[in-house]
Amino acid sequence: MNPSTRQKALSLVYATLFAVSIACARTVQPDDPGSWWMPGQSAPTTQLPGEVTPTPFLPPTRDPNAPLLTPTPDDPHQMPAMRTEPEQYVIQPGDTLGIIAQRYGVSLEEMIQANELANPNILEVGQVITIPVPTPQGLGPNFKIIPDSELVYGPASALFNVEAFLKTQKGYLTQYREEVEGKQLSGTQIIQRVAQEYSVSPRLLVSVLQYQSGWLSQNESDLGQGKIDYPMGIRDEWRKGLYRQLSWAANNLNRGYYLWRANASSTWVLGDGSVVPIAATINAGTAGVQHMFANLYGRADWEQAVGPEGLFAVYSYFFGYPFDYAIEPLIPIDLRQPPMNLPFEPNKAWAFTGGPHSGWGDGSAWAALDFAPPSDQLGCIPSNDWVTAAADGLILRAEDGAVIQDLDGDGYEQTGWVLLYMHVESRERVSPGTTVKQGERIGHPSCEGGFSSGTHVHLARRYNGEWIPADQTLPFILDGWVSRGTGKEYDGFLEKEGHEVEAYEGRSSVNAIQY
Repeated sequence: MNPSTRQKALSLVYATLFAVSIACARTVQPDDPGSWWMPGQSAPTTQLPGEVTPTPFLPPTRDPNAPLLTPTPDDPHQMPAMRTEPEQYVIQPGDTLGIIAQRYGVSLEEMIQANELANPNILEVGQVITIPVPTPQGLGPNFKIIPDSELVYGPASALFNVEAFLKTQKGYLTQYREEVEGKQLSGTQIIQRVAQEYSVSPRLLVSVLQYQSGWLSQNESDLGQGKIDYPMGIRDEWRKGLYRQLSWAANNLNRGYYLWRANASSTWVLGDGSVVPIAATINAGTAGVQHMFANLYGRADWEQAVGPEGLFAVYSYFFGYPFDYAIEPLIPIDLRQPPMNLPFEPNKAWAFTGGPHSGWGDGSAWAALDFAPPSDQLGCIPSNDWVTAAADGLILRAEDGAVIQDLDGDGYEQTGWVLLYMHVESRERVSPGTTVKQGERIGHPSCEGGFSSGTHVHLARRYNGEWIPADQTLPFILDGWVSRGTGKEYDGFLEKEGHEVEAYEGRSSVNAIQY
C-alpha cells in the first residue's frame, strides 16, 4: 500500500472510530492503579507488584471532563428460558461429560449425581444420559466491562500497534520467546497472531494476560514457574506456553461473546461448579469476559474479576476508558453481504462437506462452510484443483494454511468485509498484496493449517472483526446458494431455486455442488 492510500485508509478508520462511537465517559488517569492483584489478595496500592511498573497507553479520545453516560446502551437481552425438566442426551463422538455439562449450563457434579456415574471419564458413543435441571445460585453482575467492538479484532484495533505498546513495558513478556509450529516467535508476535487468528482485540488479550499473571509488570524471577508455564491459569500440559494459553483465553472470550449473540445461554457454570444466571442487561463483549473467567474461578473471585476492580481496571490503566473505543453498532442493522461465488472453479463438482461451524477454534460463531475437491481418495491427499476467490479483494495474509482477503480494499482486516480461506496449500498459493478478482485462483485445497481429517477449503466471513454466522439472520450466499443450518454444528444445507444440497463428510451425489 502506497503512503497516500494508507493515509486515506487510516483516516477512514479514525473517522469510523470517533464519528460512529456514541460512548462517552471520563478517561481513567494513570494514577488510578487499577487491579493488579490476584483474587483473594488485599486491595492494591498505587505500586504494582514486581520490580517494574507497566506504562499506561492513554490514546487521545475526548475531553476527560465530559459527562459519564451509560456504556453500550443496548436493549435488555431476551434470555432463553431455563429448563424446568430433565432431558435425555445421546453421547456423540468427541463428547466429554464436562463439555456436555457446559453446553447445558449444569455443574459437572450434578451430571455425575444424576447419572450415578462411577467413572465420569468413561462414556460410550450411543450411551443415553440424563441432563438434570440446573440449580442457579443468584443473578450474575450487570457491570459492563468492555464494548462489543473491544472484544473483537475490529476497527479500533487498527489504531493499536502491539509492538510499539509492548516496547513501553518492562515485564517478562518483552523478553519472552516460544517456538510455535516450527517458528520462533516473540511475545509481541504471539499476541498479534492470536488476535488475528481468533479475531480478538489485542488490547483485551494483554489486559487479560496482566490480570492473570502480571507478565507486563513482573520479571521472570518474580513470576514463579507456574505463571511462566501457565500464564492464564489453565494447568494443562497440552496448553503449556503463552501461545496455547492465550489461544485458550481467546477461544473462551469468543465462546461467551457468540453464545450471547446467538441467545444460546442463560447461565454460566463457574470453576467451583456453581451455576449463575446471566444478567439480561450486559452486552456481548461483557458476556465474553464473564464466560472466560467463569472457567477459572469460583463465585467470589469471579465477581472480583468481572467487576469494576477486576479486568476493567487493568484495561483502563493501560488504555483508558474501554467505551471510548466503542463502535456502535458494530454490525449495521441494514448490512448486506456483497456478491460471492462458490470458492472453486466452474463446471467442477466439489463436495459440500461441512455446514455451519466455528470460524476459528471451537468458540467463535458458526461462520464457516467446508468444500472438498473431487477425488477418488479420502484423507489428506494432494490436490491440483484450485480454490478461487469468492469475491473481489486484496490478499492481506497468506501463511500457515490461511488466506485473508479484504473485500473493501482498505488494507485492514479489522474493518469491513473479510474472508478467511483455510487449509490452502503453500504450493502456488497467492501472495500477500495481490488484488484478485472473483473467480481468480488463490491456491490448492489441503490439510495445511489447523486440524483437518481431509483435503478441503474452509470458508468464513467476518465484518468489522466479528465472525458472521452462516446460519442466522445474515445469509451466507454463494452463487445464489443460501446456507441454512439445523442447530447441529457441521450439519446444514445449501439451497437454490428449489434445489437442496446437504452437508456430508464424504463425497456422494447427495453433497455434490457446482456452478
